[in-house]
Amino acid sequence: MAYKNKFIPINKSKYMGDFNSINCRSLWERRFCKYLDSSPNIIRWGFELLRIPYFSPIDNRHHHYVPDFIVEYTDKENKKQISLIEIKPYRQTEKKNKKISLRESVTYSVNLAKWKSAEKYCEELGWIFKVLTEKELFK
Repeated sequence: MAYKNKFIPINKSKYMGDFNSINCRSLWERRFCKYLDSSPNIIRWGFELLRIPYFSPIDNRHHHYVPDFIVEYTDKENKKQISLIEIKPYRQTEKKNKKISLRESVTYSVNLAKWKSAEKYCEELGWIFKVLTEKELFK
């Protein structure tokens, strides 16, 4: 059974949208919610609030991608930034040189199509798109 857990922020005023609808699908997402809620450099944040159109190379159809997080924050130079963040296991973020299963290949191809659309969307708005894995989350 997949992990699903409601997250209620302590700093509700920082949350964009209805904070009663934050349903984390992984412990990693929940951990990131806690970070966003408690971090002083986070101005505002939201969970699964945007829909970005993308074209799937698997079924040759248009779909919508919903990134995990939108985050407005101040960076190290104290400039305001906006990022879209996707939380994914590292194994789903790179094409392996060895033989991979058909399922892994399909997942990677769809993820790549989604992320290219998200990068283009962010570029047009002057935002940043990031995929965070356990390598970044658990440094």
